[in-house]
Amino acid sequence: MKKSAQPAPAGYLASLRSLGDGLLATVQERAELFSIELQEEKFRLVQMFVWFSAVFYTAMMAVTFASLTLVFLFWNTARLAVLGGLAAFYIVLLLSVVIAFRRYLARQPAPFTGTRFELNEDRACIRNRN
Repeated sequence: MKKSAQPAPAGYLASLRSLGDGLLATVQERAELFSIELQEEKFRLVQMFVWFSAVFYTAMMAVTFASLTLVFLFWNTARLAVLGGLAAFYIVLLLSVVIAFRRYLARQPAPFTGTRFELNEDRACIRNRN
């Protein structure tokens, strides 16, 4: 005669095990989500650094040689006026880049929004069960 598997009695111990399993599964999912978002943020930061370095290098080379060419062209007639005009132009350009960069940073999403959203959903779900 073959014995059939009977379900374990549903008592306090089984309920605690089920609760613990659910809690650990939730923590594991949130940790995995956090890990993925951390990798994405790291990749985005490295990518931004590479682009920033490329832009900075090429801009500095272009500005340097354009300025030297302009000063050389006006060396005998108005070199001080050209140097002053270039300085004013670069100051205005710097201020506009700083303002644009601040706007760019303000538009960026907050890091780990997915993790924070899921944790808030978990808390709301736990609060509504009471």
